[in-house]
Amino acid sequence: MLDLEAWATAGIPLLRDPREFVLELHQRHLPQPGTVVIAVLDASHRLTASASFTPWPHDTDGWQHRNALLGHLRQVTPHDLRQPAPSRTAVLLRCREGAAGWTEQDGAWMWALQDAAVLHGLRCGSYITLTPAGWQILGDGRSGRNPHAGSWADGPVHTVTELAPRSALRQTSERAAQHGDRSQRSRPAELPWTPARIAAIEPARRTGTR
Repeated sequence: MLDLEAWATAGIPLLRDPREFVLELHQRHLPQPGTVVIAVLDASHRLTASASFTPWPHDTDGWQHRNALLGHLRQVTPHDLRQPAPSRTAVLLRCREGAAGWTEQDGAWMWALQDAAVLHGLRCGSYITLTPAGWQILGDGRSGRNPHAGSWADGPVHTVTELAPRSALRQTSERAAQHGDRSQRSRPAELPWTPARIAAIEPARRTGTR
């Protein structure tokens, strides 16, 4: 866990246009309270990849948060570990209930972001909270009223990403039943988070799963 004082003196690079960045990230993922969004910016501060997920409520340790962030970074963007110096930046947005100020769980996520960024060859960027009062970048004081933790209700409804088509799961289950082996029936994998949305963005093309 990192306290707010340690985070503020860690040399975190500032977002050039935090209001527009938060708005773009919110429009892409429509985070609800409990959702975490990890994003990657290129050297020009453009959004190149992002992923959102909902951790299990009992996962409160910085190590667990780090592993979740690292797993999602590996899904949406290659690492930069062979680069002589980091050129891209990892930024985290956490949508939660409660006051806008720093909490111990924010401190755990700050440590997780810092460590996951290093392990993926990225710079550690801003930590943003989205609460009922609005958005706030912890450590540099910039904030705004919109979007806020309830703004997701104003956007379109998106379903959780499925691990496999239902028809494929049903066919696999039927084949296993025909052979009399119940242990081979297909089951969705149990993940330590709920996938919400992944968006991988390239300069000339955008791809993603919803």
